[in-house]
Amino acid sequence: MPEFIIHYQLIYYLSITGFAALLSTIAIPSILHVARARHLYDDIGHFRKQHDHGIPRLGGVAIFVSFSITALVFSLIDQSFPIGYLLTASVILFIVGLKDDLSGVNSSTKFSIQFIVALILVTLGNIRLTSMYGVFGVYDLPFAISCALSVLVIILIVNAFNLIDGIDGLAGVTGILTNCIFTLLFLYIHQYQLAVISLILVGSITGFLRYNVSPAKIFMGDTGSLFIGLISVVMAIKLIEVNKFVPGGTPQISSAPAITVAILIGPVFDTLRVFFIRIMSGISPFTADRNHIHHRILRLGYTHMQTTMILATLNLVTVVLALAFSGLGNFVLILIIFAMSMLFNWAITFLIRSKEREHVTFRNLFV
Repeated sequence: MPEFIIHYQLIYYLSITGFAALLSTIAIPSILHVARARHLYDDIGHFRKQHDHGIPRLGGVAIFVSFSITALVFSLIDQSFPIGYLLTASVILFIVGLKDDLSGVNSSTKFSIQFIVALILVTLGNIRLTSMYGVFGVYDLPFAISCALSVLVIILIVNAFNLIDGIDGLAGVTGILTNCIFTLLFLYIHQYQLAVISLILVGSITGFLRYNVSPAKIFMGDTGSLFIGLISVVMAIKLIEVNKFVPGGTPQISSAPAITVAILIGPVFDTLRVFFIRIMSGISPFTADRNHIHHRILRLGYTHMQTTMILATLNLVTVVLALAFSGLGNFVLILIIFAMSMLFNWAITFLIRSKEREHVTFRNLFV
């Protein structure tokens, strides 16, 4: 890292975040103008939508452009991180996301593009999980299994962020929280370039979020949610890998895989949960419905912003607990993290059923 950056780190990081936020903030009004002029609105007739009027869904364009420009201007380019492959993968995913936002893309095409993007990152960029870090008693992985596992993880988390983009602010706030935590952890272990990349995404989302908080003026669309998921999963893999156990040394962050799971638990748990329910019901896991956790919290009477804050707070608490009990080891800690998520989900189910019973009882009083 250049000496002037070491002496002025705070100013440097604030400049990065502010520059990215400024770019996306400036871009949104122009995108809104074009979208309204061309009638590029969200599908208000879709049963999953929470709004009754047309809203542009091209906010992800601002996030992507802001990230790309800022990364090229500020990112410290060296051989330790394949920024070129990351931007290449991002451009490909951006194109399919934009096509989906404008005219729609069938699930098989979208999945195929995600698979290609993941292969680029894993095989060419060497961004992959090389070990199970003791989970299920497995450590180092053969190259083929390492690649296959990494591709699956990338596709899972990219889609997880896409699936939580169902209410105002949720995907954006989750992306900011996730990458703020990544930034702090990367700074703690002196991985400055990785911290910069996470910070750039934080700034890019922050500028967009001003227009996305309820009542939303614009949605990020698949262009934004897929892109946020991509950068987040790359940062997750890098956090795990730079804290890998090596002979004669100890990682700077203990139980890094479990802590990474805690950071991403919101979108990951929700995705695994709805996929499991759909498969057990005999329908495609990619069938859209209103059974996501954020939809269920809305049924309790909370607003979009309240729901977003509830889920963000739960995510933050989970990360703090994971850091506090990192000495338990990856396997035990991951079990505890998922157990906490299941308890929260059961609590939501209990509250929904209680509310429905009260509604039925109240209605019967007037029958």
